[in-house]
Amino acid sequence: MPEITLARSAWQRWLWLLLAYLSIGMAMLGVILPGLPTTEFVLLAAWAASRSSPRLAAWLENHRMFGPLLRDWKNGGLIARRTKWLASLSMLVALSILLLTVDHLPSVLFAAAGMSCGALFIWTRPEKPKAE
Repeated sequence: MPEITLARSAWQRWLWLLLAYLSIGMAMLGVILPGLPTTEFVLLAAWAASRSSPRLAAWLENHRMFGPLLRDWKNGGLIARRTKWLASLSMLVALSILLLTVDHLPSVLFAAAGMSCGALFIWTRPEKPKAE
């Protein structure tokens, strides 16, 4: 169960809850759209939910798709190798689409730089030790 730190006022709670639900929606889109991150949005949703809704935080923690990501992150900032490969492949597909469809080279280079920073971040995170 995530550590719950509820917001002090009702309007703050509603803002955190809105951020949590928007982040969940973006994470779900990230599952199917290349280039849109999933893990980062799941982490943001869990963080915002911990400040607004213990029930939503628990749902995320026990979700079949998002739960393992959150548990791994909570247990040492781990990102599974499979997740790293899927994220990298997704970024490569998105960059390929950009190269084929966008004529403005600075925009493509800016996107490539952002994706490179994201890939560098995920590949420098620890992985679960292999079971022997």
